Amino acid sequence: MLDISDESDGGNSCETSELGSLPVRYFNRELSWLAFNERVLAEASNPNYPLLERLRFLSISGSNIDEFLMVRVAGLAGQVRRQIEEVSIDGMTPSQALAATHEKVLELQAIQQKVWSGLKTELVTAGIRVIGDEKLDTPRERWLKDFFLEHVMPVITPQAIDPAHPFPFVANQGIGVLFSLTRTADEAQVMEMVLIPSPLPRFVRIPGEQAAWISIEDLICRHAAQIFPGFRINGQGVFRILRDSDIEIEEDAEDLVRYYRTAIQRRRRGLVIVLQLQGKFDPAAEELLRTQLGLDKALIMKTEGIIGFSGVSAICDEDRPELKFEPYSPRYPERILEHDGDIFAAIREKDIVIQHPYESFEVVIDFLRQAARDPDVIAIKQTLYRAGKQSGIIAALIAAAEQGKSVTAVVELKARFDEEQNLLWASQLERAGVQVIYGFVDWKTHAKVSMVVRREGDNEDGGYRTYCHFGTGNYHPITARIYTDLSYFTADPAAGRDAGRLFNFITGYVEPKRTELLSISPMSLRSDLYDLIDAEIAHAQAGKPAAIWAKMNSLTDADLIDKLYAASQAGVDIDLVVRGICCLRPGITGLSENIAVKSVIGRFLEHCRIWAFANGAHLPNRRAKVFITSADAMSRNLDRRVEIMIPMRNKTVHDQVLEQVMLANLLDTEQSWILNPDGTYDRVGNVDKPFNIHRYFMTNPSLSGRGASLASGRKVPKLSLRRGNI
Repeated sequence: MLDISDESDGGNSCETSELGSLPVRYFNRELSWLAFNERVLAEASNPNYPLLERLRFLSISGSNIDEFLMVRVAGLAGQVRRQIEEVSIDGMTPSQALAATHEKVLELQAIQQKVWSGLKTELVTAGIRVIGDEKLDTPRERWLKDFFLEHVMPVITPQAIDPAHPFPFVANQGIGVLFSLTRTADEAQVMEMVLIPSPLPRFVRIPGEQAAWISIEDLICRHAAQIFPGFRINGQGVFRILRDSDIEIEEDAEDLVRYYRTAIQRRRRGLVIVLQLQGKFDPAAEELLRTQLGLDKALIMKTEGIIGFSGVSAICDEDRPELKFEPYSPRYPERILEHDGDIFAAIREKDIVIQHPYESFEVVIDFLRQAARDPDVIAIKQTLYRAGKQSGIIAALIAAAEQGKSVTAVVELKARFDEEQNLLWASQLERAGVQVIYGFVDWKTHAKVSMVVRREGDNEDGGYRTYCHFGTGNYHPITARIYTDLSYFTADPAAGRDAGRLFNFITGYVEPKRTELLSISPMSLRSDLYDLIDAEIAHAQAGKPAAIWAKMNSLTDADLIDKLYAASQAGVDIDLVVRGICCLRPGITGLSENIAVKSVIGRFLEHCRIWAFANGAHLPNRRAKVFITSADAMSRNLDRRVEIMIPMRNKTVHDQVLEQVMLANLLDTEQSWILNPDGTYDRVGNVDKPFNIHRYFMTNPSLSGRGASLASGRKVPKLSLRRGNI
């Protein structure tokens, strides 16, 4: 434990005493995110993973850093350009944060290159080569040349760089090659640029018994003589740029659809915030790029290795199953199958929680498919934040509208990097007769809710029952295969009434005066969380057991962190599973000595959000108050987004979320990292009885999803805080 002195009363002011180089109360948000990506990158060196899966983690780290640079770092650079000096909760000005972030990104780039070098060596041992300019056997050299001439040469456009030719536009994440040439006819010095069109593959597989891959930029450099006959090639350099890709909403935007279509075009021409240079760049060529790209507060990254690590994911497609995770097929819940696939009947019988990806996302799609074809269903209401390119959800909503049902879809245009796809879905839904709503101008609708109203009852006029789905993740069939999320189905009338109030709020701005179960941000979710934390503080002060367990993706809100600090100071035991950013500093005597924070990184991306409050007894217990939510513990989620939190009141789903999902996260030892008071993370070391959360859920059914045959057969291993009882 580390002591701090002269502690404040829990306000937002940043302490001046220091722990290392950071202020005491909070970690920097950007540096915490980079620490998360460092943990992702560490998985690329995890000897317990198959080789191609480690390569995939390297690719993921590259994609993550790209997005971070295009959004978060671009935002910092913009603040510096506008001379904004307002400090963040950790005490850094934007210019200080930008400098520290640039330094850490360069450090991570060096680690990536080292990991890539090691993986390439292991790939060779496994019979997979990634080549550059090495000489190949004659048949492969001939194939490469033919491929270049037939598939690459026709789509590339070499362009001279001189006063007679305007400097070409380089797209976001675009890769180009600058060639320094001498024209043999008159010995004139010429500089040419070849921009690599995005439809070309990032890596090309060369046929043959032994797998060989080559990057598209190396393929172009290898055949430069074919592009520039009559020239001597003196040198070449590969570069890549990243642009500011955030979209800022103007409050007076009159037409959101038109505004977003224009904003997407503007984003493609955003300011360059990163220039990556590969190889020994000609100084004149580098200076040309710096001048023509209009670099201001941009990060220059130089490397002798490859650039754009996200592209190595192509090599992971190599057909070598022994070098990948064993395939996993999600289970379809036994309890729904016992009702002959009638999801409504299963929900009527008892609430059910589906845990993705261990249980199939098809349940969510089937919920809407069944509603679409059921003549007794009269209305469907649905939020759509991210739905993917191949969406069964969209197809089901269209089918329902074509069947004459009342269908309302809340399509969120502000889902970053999915804006264009969401505009496309909105257009298709409207053509089918779906009532499409775009929500609020200044708030994102991030809640994941589906509501089906069905005519049921024996009376003459009939009656209505509302079936609801509340999710912690998106309605996206692809991410549902790798993101761990919870889908909660219920026919609880109170939940149905609250869902109706939520949709009325989004579609008609009718703010609910009260709700029965749901906490909704930005109205009540924050205050409800505070009340629950205060109740635990009261239990601790009364000498009763007091504890909080929570799982989330990010924890950055200073006020909520201060509330947790206050709970720790009152004696509440707090265990947090925070996968990504965590600005809370645990383990500080007098501030947070009762708070422990861990991060779980593994085969699946931990994504569900859970809160559990002991309620006067030791966790886990039947009296505990347990909630799932769509919201992370961030200011934007609590104050500037429409989010929901709902309690788990049914005994089975309560036990499943608390004693299966939440407890398994706390018990995991094989994929967990512990956050230290100084901001570093340590991987959990060897223990006598190791526990792997993903393996546990891949081999055991959920409590609410198992049917009578499973319940009466093999028991699901019960988890316990005492490791010996796992």
